[in-house]
Amino acid sequence: MNGEQLREVILRNDLETLRRELPLNPPLLDYVGEEGYALSYLGMRCGDLNMVKYLVELGLRMNLINVDSQGRDHLHHAAASGDVEKCRYLVERGGMDVLRGDNGLETPFDIAHRMGHKALEAYFASVVGAPYDQLYRNPIRRGFFPDPSIVRVGEDYYMVNSTFIFFPCIPISHSRDLVHWEVIGHAITNPEWAHVEGLEGGRGYWAPDISYCNGRWYICATLRLNDTGAVRRRQMVVTAERPEGPYSEPVFFEEDGIDPSIFHDDDGRHYMLLNRGARIFEIDETATKRLSETTLLYYGSNKRAPEGPHILKKDGWYYLFLAEGGTGMGHRETVARSRTLHGVYEPCPYNPVIRQWDERALIQRCGHAKPVSTPDGRWYFVYLCGRALDGQWTMLGRETALDPFTWTPDGWPLLNQGRGVSTQNVMPLPAAPIPEAKTDWVTPRPPQEGQISWQDGCVTLQGSEHPMTDTRCRSILLQRQTAFRFTFSAEMTVPASGDAGLTCYYDENSFLTLGVKDGAIRVTEQAGEEFRLYETELTAEEGELLRLSVQADGLTRTLYVNDEPAATLENVTYLADEGVKIGKRFTGAMVGVYAVDCTAEFSGMTYCEE
Repeated sequence: MNGEQLREVILRNDLETLRRELPLNPPLLDYVGEEGYALSYLGMRCGDLNMVKYLVELGLRMNLINVDSQGRDHLHHAAASGDVEKCRYLVERGGMDVLRGDNGLETPFDIAHRMGHKALEAYFASVVGAPYDQLYRNPIRRGFFPDPSIVRVGEDYYMVNSTFIFFPCIPISHSRDLVHWEVIGHAITNPEWAHVEGLEGGRGYWAPDISYCNGRWYICATLRLNDTGAVRRRQMVVTAERPEGPYSEPVFFEEDGIDPSIFHDDDGRHYMLLNRGARIFEIDETATKRLSETTLLYYGSNKRAPEGPHILKKDGWYYLFLAEGGTGMGHRETVARSRTLHGVYEPCPYNPVIRQWDERALIQRCGHAKPVSTPDGRWYFVYLCGRALDGQWTMLGRETALDPFTWTPDGWPLLNQGRGVSTQNVMPLPAAPIPEAKTDWVTPRPPQEGQISWQDGCVTLQGSEHPMTDTRCRSILLQRQTAFRFTFSAEMTVPASGDAGLTCYYDENSFLTLGVKDGAIRVTEQAGEEFRLYETELTAEEGELLRLSVQADGLTRTLYVNDEPAATLENVTYLADEGVKIGKRFTGAMVGVYAVDCTAEFSGMTYCEE
């Protein structure tokens, strides 16, 4: 029997023939038919419960860990059939996860809901303990929102994320349900206080932390400088009376290291922690003065790139959380504890408490976590993650995810009841959607006075004399790319001279443009040290209103002028973290508008995920 014949056996649910023929040639289950996936998956869709049981228990080559080309496992395919009993068997006997996402983050629960299988949806709801409309999906902060830190005050949650060289620096987001977030302010909004002029892309403000004590808000971060001077890392602190600010002028501690956090002990003393393991020194209540020398608390469990230290005091223990393993595929979070602040710290026997073990999953690079509790005593981690397009291109940069954890009887955190990081999960609190989201526009480094001006939703860019490859170019207005497929459009009044238009941007070494230069419409790519220019046959006259747009589909960008295709770029890997080997690559792809050597006016700027 060949693969096509076995396919027909499965399609007609002929278990007797399957039992007779399959043991003679077990590899036939890997045969891919016209459906585009292996026969084992076809059996999940088309076979009855008895066939599924046979394939699982006696099919020899059946392996419930394998996934198809879309990243779907056998439960995904069984869910498509709507058969409750087959799915119950796979969940309760096969140990399969109702909330495991495929390459598009679609779960079996999603499939049941999308296909209208009401009975199956009800069964999946009983498994997870909530109906479909009470679920959320990771990441909760999509696009360039790396290195999360969180704090709860009352029933309100506040989060900060890294911005590197982008301005305004360090967004402060607010939520009432841990899932829906709104940017309410920034730690640094005064250009004279930013201190990122001249810094290369990927440097600037790293891994901020937010905390609260006695009516005052504290935000700290590392200011990562270029490698040209004697000092490369400084620790910045700002404070405010309100979470949204305004914040004080930054104070800098001259201590080498990265990823600072501030711990407020219940005896009224305050400390800063930072990396090379977890090091600590005491500071005063105003966070402006150092009160002790720096000492090492603990170097970590994995001992590779231990960073991002946070301390939580609970039940008489000091819990020390560390990000380890680097920010790539081996990233993780570990924990240790001590009865006294200065140790000795005992590592958790269940480390790492966060790690993505499935190398085929879309969500990777999981770590750099901070715990937070709800008012009713439940616990969650916010943590860093990244979605790798085609398994290798982190186009959206590092993002923020959320998962619940519980405390074991011996006092250690256990993520998701031991199931690890999730794609989909139950809402922590009743949904509290934010008002209509406002675009968090940023520029690479602070713009000069008058360089960017807004009026009635229109923006005027006073173009820099420096090209976009120069760190002195600030006339670039950007927003985060939050999905692999999106459309961005803007209307531009053609300037008399110079160069202006639309850009997909990563840093000064990695971007593309669709613009008008001296009347000619052209497309450019800056991919590391390589510059590529694509002339078009399109022209534009001074004062003409052009509609410029880009349609993104994975690694492809299709560019339009007045809805007419201007160019298609099919491999923009230079917009991913891994795409160029120059400098620090920790941010994420962005999209927006630019102007060089001219004054350009833009209106109707819209971004839409697809």
